[in-house]
Amino acid sequence: MSEKIKERLIRVRDNVRAAEERYKRVPGSVQLLAVSKKRSLEKIRSAIRCGQKHFAESQAQEAVPKIKALKDKDIIWHFIGPIQSNKAKLIAQYFSWVHSIDRYKIAQFLNDYRIDNLPPLDICIQINISGEASKSGITLKELPAFAHGIVKFPNLRLRGLMAVPAFTQNFSMQRRAFRKIYRIFRKLNKQGFSFDTLSLGMSSDFEAAIAEGSTMVRIGTAIFGERVC
Repeated sequence: MSEKIKERLIRVRDNVRAAEERYKRVPGSVQLLAVSKKRSLEKIRSAIRCGQKHFAESQAQEAVPKIKALKDKDIIWHFIGPIQSNKAKLIAQYFSWVHSIDRYKIAQFLNDYRIDNLPPLDICIQINISGEASKSGITLKELPAFAHGIVKFPNLRLRGLMAVPAFTQNFSMQRRAFRKIYRIFRKLNKQGFSFDTLSLGMSSDFEAAIAEGSTMVRIGTAIFGERVC
């Protein structure tokens, strides 16, 4: 198992670096997040031994035992799933990043629950770029006012935007969706924000995301293999 994960991780890293070069991105400017939801501690430890530092989870009740079990490791945990009010305290206290902010009330909870001896929680606002009813996220129209409200919380540090566009295998369509997000990202920075993070791209579309400015790609299957639920 360890050797398979090592091989996949090396392949993914090589593909990310190749995409950086192909689309004239700064070398090393795209951070790889290993999506470890539904993955065993053994698989996560295998990735850690291969130098992987950033891991992403989407369910607090599953993630917190893993975080506790691996507390001696120098790794950074990202939360990427929908946030229930009753899970906000766990997320605020155990994670360094949250990519899925789309409600003011949840941001308030995370701010209030963030422990004083921890640095501000790094967050991204999730956008529903394709308008899919099945996906979380705010609209582009709602984004400016929402961002202005979120940036006021002292225990949160607004870093940028996250999105999961509608699935397509068409590379041009993938790029088109990511381009919309990059444009609003630049527009908001011109208006006074200091965003530095675009959390865009997964196993099926990360090359298109990198082509359009992504700084973090969230990869699970290409590293750990198909999930057995």
